[in-house]
Amino acid sequence: MSERIRIRLFLAGGAGLAALLAWGLAGLPAFGEFNGACALLINHVVVAQRHATDAVTAVNFDYRALDTLGEEFILFTSVVGLAVLLREQRSERERPPARASEEHRFQGSSYALRALTLMLVGPLVVLALYVDSHGALTPGGGFQGGVLGAAGLLLVFLGGGYLTMRRLSPHALVELAEASGAAGYGLIGFGGLVFAGVFFKNFLGLGTPGELISAGTIPLSSMAVGLEVTGAFVLLWSEFLDQALIVRHR
Repeated sequence: MSERIRIRLFLAGGAGLAALLAWGLAGLPAFGEFNGACALLINHVVVAQRHATDAVTAVNFDYRALDTLGEEFILFTSVVGLAVLLREQRSERERPPARASEEHRFQGSSYALRALTLMLVGPLVVLALYVDSHGALTPGGGFQGGVLGAAGLLLVFLGGGYLTMRRLSPHALVELAEASGAAGYGLIGFGGLVFAGVFFKNFLGLGTPGELISAGTIPLSSMAVGLEVTGAFVLLWSEFLDQALIVRHR
């Protein structure tokens, strides 16, 4: 396909998307008006029905868990597609092992920045696990916690250098984490089908509202999504950094 044809296809698709967005925005209610009967209903019944004190997480991982499965796999397939394209572009050839003098560091970094970022890695990872596991109790959940977990490894890059980040998060482990998180969330939905007769039915004991072990499958779903999001973002950054280093080396 020639470059001219690709540009024409892009312009046609962009025009269609712009028209669709304009049509959707025109149908939104006026600023300040709230027409959220469904939201009011969820707020009224969520604690009694699901024993979850965070209605947003209950909606994401229970009431509309099937939609969340689609959102999760959009992220999964897009990152995998990016990795395939970049690896194909460089023909899967790895950059020769860098010497210590070739270690890539964030431009403008200093010893103080390195010390600060490395000190923050542990607390940030703990915060990510807290947000993942407490999604049914407080604002947060797997998507937010997953981004926090990935940011912890990004801090390793900013403070300790790229090779340090690669040692802590090898590609095989990152790919396994992303795939395990996506598969784990799908298996939770399948468990609802097996044990309760409905895909993504909350089939575990609901526990006591406000306690960590409560809300049935919602915390498990949150943790699975958090693992997938962390793996996806780390893989995304690693692929771009690999590509940048190869181009720089050439």
